[in-house]
Amino acid sequence: MSTADWIVELPVAHRGYHDMNKSVWENTLAAFERAAEAGFAIECDIQLSSDSVPMVFHDHDLQRLCGLTGEVRERTASELGLLSVGGTSERIPTLKKMLSLVRGRVPLVIELKGIDAEQDDGFVESVLEVLEGYEGKVALMSFDYHLLRALKLAGCPYPVGLTAMGDKPEEFAAHQEAMALGLDFISYYVAHLPNAFITEQQNKGVRIITWTVRDEIARAQTYKYAEQMTFEGFDPRESQPAA
Repeated sequence: MSTADWIVELPVAHRGYHDMNKSVWENTLAAFERAAEAGFAIECDIQLSSDSVPMVFHDHDLQRLCGLTGEVRERTASELGLLSVGGTSERIPTLKKMLSLVRGRVPLVIELKGIDAEQDDGFVESVLEVLEGYEGKVALMSFDYHLLRALKLAGCPYPVGLTAMGDKPEEFAAHQEAMALGLDFISYYVAHLPNAFITEQQNKGVRIITWTVRDEIARAQTYKYAEQMTFEGFDPRESQPAA
């Protein structure tokens, strides 16, 4: 089984090391370059284009980031690659372009943003095909059980993790079902820590990181109840985590 020990070694820049979309926007090559130069691991999100090309983009629709109506999956990779992010000169990058930029300088934690099993048919295979031969640390994760299951069935050679939130027993039951797939790590919503599910997984040796840390309180919470944070809006190098 793939080891995910490295995933807790560096703070993880949420959607790259952006500046809360003031001038450096999330999930852009500029944000990824800034993270790599700073020495932070990079978290990013993957959506599929209509022609099944993995694109680095968080939302299912284009409104918030591009000011356009319509769904990401309604456009081809070429069409998406022409769209400005936040009115800047940055365009929606393909996963392939992102990998070419980072070149293994820092670890990558890649989240697959699914819809449903039918519409996501081939999603996992498209991502793994692009990643083939990449020389650098990579982990893949998702909220979606069907994508996590597909990753395991495809023999994913990288650590696979559950992205999750929740503080109720019924939510924990769903998370435990996902972990039964043999996952390697968890990225959990920091405000829902501590909880019985995460404590149980830690006792089993599962690596735990948090999302999304934006202040000292959440950072302290992370290092008390987990091992590493996914952060945005500040520079983790400027001060030590609170005790």
